Amino acid sequence: MTRIVLLAGPSGSGKSRLARLLGALVFRLDDFYFDADHPGLPRAHGIVDWDDAATWDAAGAVAALAELVGTGATRVSTYSIAESRRVGVRPVELGDRPLVVAEGIFAVELLAPAREAGLDVAPVYLDRNRTLVALLRLQRDLRQHRKPPLVLLRRGFALWRAQPGLKRRALAAGFTPLTMRRALAGLAAAPAG
Repeated sequence: MTRIVLLAGPSGSGKSRLARLLGALVFRLDDFYFDADHPGLPRAHGIVDWDDAATWDAAGAVAALAELVGTGATRVSTYSIAESRRVGVRPVELGDRPLVVAEGIFAVELLAPAREAGLDVAPVYLDRNRTLVALLRLQRDLRQHRKPPLVLLRRGFALWRAQPGLKRRALAAGFTPLTMRRALAGLAAAPAG
């Protein structure tokens, strides 16, 4: 039986890295962002506020995840953060992997709709020091040319300030806080089903 871990945490906290270390199928929730020209997207500081859940297609993410665990395969858009748009479609296949890690900054918002759709998900919040997370995020975003450096610095400071609130929201929603080390040990050892 396939286990689904819904992995929340701030941008840059190591969610994708943890999923890869576990040998899990990584289900990237960030591929469900709307394109920048989608009507009615929220704005902050003169640009689209990509940290607002209204910029993201939760229903599409739940449907694709349900199809994946139900049939073993689905197709998802490939999203370019640098271009702020979907740039293609790719197949996602479960294969013989017993663990799917659905990760992204909007994982907290996905818990209730996933459970309403009948998905059995284990909610985990990757709990790491916010200054370390800010430095890891900036390094990644600069390396990947995600946005102009000044935008990355402004956004990074805002995310650093918001991280304690994100943790409170995740815990209130039912997520279990784990450090990287505890998450790696606990999720690798957890039995299927």
